[in-house]
Amino acid sequence: MNISDKTLVSMPIKNMLGIIAGVVLGVFAYTEVTARLTSLETSRELFQADLLKKSEQKPTDQEQFMLIEALFEDVEKLIKNQEQNMTNKVNIEFLKTQLEKALDDVEVLKDKVRQNGGH
Repeated sequence: MNISDKTLVSMPIKNMLGIIAGVVLGVFAYTEVTARLTSLETSRELFQADLLKKSEQKPTDQEQFMLIEALFEDVEKLIKNQEQNMTNKVNIEFLKTQLEKALDDVEVLKDKVRQNGGH
């Protein structure tokens, strides 16, 4: 078989139009897929940029975090104070019973002194 630039190829026009239509559809599909990918990548980049921008601390956020920390410290102090008050209550109750016992003992001693004739 001899093939050269003068070799003739016969093809029905219907097949040639089908091949041309296939190439055109392939190019169109490639262009659409590329455009869609570019659009998605752009929207992802914009979304990430917005997300990073929103995650940055603004002065109001910093002030709120400082206030929260100050409130947390105050709550810790109040908890410690409450714990001390609970132990103080136990001590006061103990001292109260001891004082009542001492007063009863004093009354018993007064009664003994009165019985012995002293005032």
